[in-house]
Amino acid sequence: MKFSMLAVVAAVALGATSALAADPTFDARVDGLARNWAHVNYEVRDKSAQAAQAAKLAAEADALAKQYPNRAEPLVWEAISTATQAGATGGMGGLSLAKSARGMLERAEKINPAALGDGSVYTSLGSLYAQVPGFPIGFGDAGKARAYLTKALAANPNGVDPNFFYGDFLMRQGDYAGAETALQRAVNAPARPGREVADHGRKAQAAALLATAHQKAHG
Repeated sequence: MKFSMLAVVAAVALGATSALAADPTFDARVDGLARNWAHVNYEVRDKSAQAAQAAKLAAEADALAKQYPNRAEPLVWEAISTATQAGATGGMGGLSLAKSARGMLERAEKINPAALGDGSVYTSLGSLYAQVPGFPIGFGDAGKARAYLTKALAANPNGVDPNFFYGDFLMRQGDYAGAETALQRAVNAPARPGREVADHGRKAQAAALLATAHQKAHG
């Protein structure tokens, strides 16, 4: 089975900083996870190297999560890194990693669904449910994907990631006009200071998918 996460990875180029963090050391380490993830996801082209580096980053996030068990941010980045590893690995191994990423995000949601301040938890869960194969192979579920992505957009209506993944979801559902609208918002999303690599990479993905959506919507 071919397993593709499209860069859930995730999920989501998600928010880099924690508005809730009072510990500057914690804040800096979360920022470091965000920057390193962007490098692994967008700049490492070899899939074997990408999987290995994503696994290393997930381990770093896991160590931070253990040090700060009441904070959701490290769990979100551990999940995103694990999802990146899933996409690079593919097959049943990738599916197993995706299930692990979902579990981390569910834990993060219980701790603080607003972690990272930009709908990241909801964006990441929505993208997983949208992209993973459905039953009996995997846990993919269009209804859950839509629900989570809608929550992500409510939290961050102009964000590049919620709009990109919602556009991708609508493409998969055959709603090309709706996808075109969401993807245009992703392309036009405001820049995130310190997230230049992630913004460039995600907007490039959005622009490519937007061209396909436009063609399908307008013939």
